[in-house]
Order: sequence, then structure tokens, then C-alpha cells
Amino acid sequence: MSQAVNPNASLSVAILSGKGGVGKTNLALNMSYALFRAGHRVLLMDFDVGLANVDVLLGLSPEKNLQDLFRPEVGAAEVMVAVEQGGFDFLPAASGVPELLEMDDDMREILFQKLNASFGDYDYLMLDLGAGISQTVLSVAVMSHLRVLVVTPEPTSLTDSYAVIKVLHTQYGVTDFHVLVNQVDSPADVKATFNRLAAACQHFLGFSPELLGGVRADQALPDAVRRQIPLLRHAPRSPAAQDILACAVKLHRVRQARQQALADMPLLGKIPRPRK
Repeated sequence: MSQAVNPNASLSVAILSGKGGVGKTNLALNMSYALFRAGHRVLLMDFDVGLANVDVLLGLSPEKNLQDLFRPEVGAAEVMVAVEQGGFDFLPAASGVPELLEMDDDMREILFQKLNASFGDYDYLMLDLGAGISQTVLSVAVMSHLRVLVVTPEPTSLTDSYAVIKVLHTQYGVTDFHVLVNQVDSPADVKATFNRLAAACQHFLGFSPELLGGVRADQALPDAVRRQIPLLRHAPRSPAAQDILACAVKLHRVRQARQQALADMPLLGKIPRPRK
């Protein structure tokens, strides 16, 4: 019997959005924190190579970032930063670096060869991707086990989110998406927003995404941003914190349901080639 390539059944989660300003990075940070507080080892990777800001939300000033991994003498462990001792680490990106924004397949290959050796130490690899449909965003989304698309009830968010799903489906054959509806006033908003997106996908693409959950608009979140600490540490009983915790529980259930399959899958797949 061949040895499992992912014996820890680690789950990689690409967190993406059609447009900026939907709260994607905050949700990536706080879901990561929730999973860590539940006893899991988590690596949060800032892959928004255009406008990286996880470090700002954490009040950190990393000495190194993704760009340094292109230097032969720098290893992944030198770039990672411990957010919490005992299993919550962060891998920072860099803002406005043309070499990262315009990475070709060879550069992505170099980057992931260095990172792959460290990924097996974690139960979850959470990848905060940039908004939109850049080639780097699309590639990493396809390489991940799971794609969480953050949307809001705004029509522009729904339109741009559908565009992301359409491109990933038509160019790479992806049909597995989970939707997280952010900045809602009520469960009815979550359902209505998700149903609009799901109906468009079903009608035009022939499949529907799954609903991961919804997160209520909550003043505690901007307060946590100003304090530069995760919401789940700043106000763990706030409505948004409870909603995020529920989404993290669902992510864990997905990992449990797929555990056997995950053991035979690399934490990140090969760099994909779009269909012609």
C-alpha cells in the first residue's frame, strides 16, 4: 500500500471574493483564529500579493515576506510569524510588488516548492487571496481543496462573485464552492443573497454552490480592526464572532467528511493549466 501524501488529512482553504471591501481578510483571520482556539494547528497565508494587509490587522511588522522566498538562502520557516504560540502561524505577503503581482508559472513553482515542506505541520492552510480573477488568484484557488467565496448583499458583489465562479468553472472545471455571506442584517438576508447567486450558477453553469453561512454586520468588528486584534479575541460573544465561529465549525465538518480522501491528496495540487 502506498504511503498517504497527506497523512494528517490537512485541509487547504482558498478564501476569495469578486471585489474588494467585502471583509474577506477579516473573515480569513477570524476563522483561522477560531480553528486554532478549537485545538487545530493553522497556517494563515496572506496571498493578496497586491494589497496585503493581514499583518496590519494583527499589528505585526514582519521582517520577511513572500518576496524573500525567491532568494535561495531563505526558507519558509524564516518567513513565518507566530500569531499565537502552540499552532497559529502567519505567512505574510508584500503589497504592491510587481514581481509578485505578475508571477508566472515558473515563479509559482519555485514558491510552492519551498512552502510545501512546511504545510504538513498544520491541520488547516488558510489562503487569503486577492479579490478578482488575476492568474495567481485563479491558480491558487484551483490548487486548494476548498474555495470559500465571500459575498455581500450588494449587487456588485454578487455580479463579481458570479464572474469568479464562472471563470474557475469554464477555464478549470471547478464546481466545488462554498459561499459565506458577510455584512448582513438578518438570516433572511443570508438566504436571499445566497439564493440569487445560486440561481444564476444553476441556470447558466448547471450547478449550485453550497452555503457556508452568514456573518452579521457588527460594530465590534471595526473596533477590533482599530485595536489590531482578532474579533474573536476582542469580543468573542459579539454576534459577528458567533457567526464566524459557526462557519469555522462547518469548515471542520467538511474536513472530517473528506478525511479519507484528503489523506491521498497533496495539501496544494499542481499548478493548473486553463482549458483551451
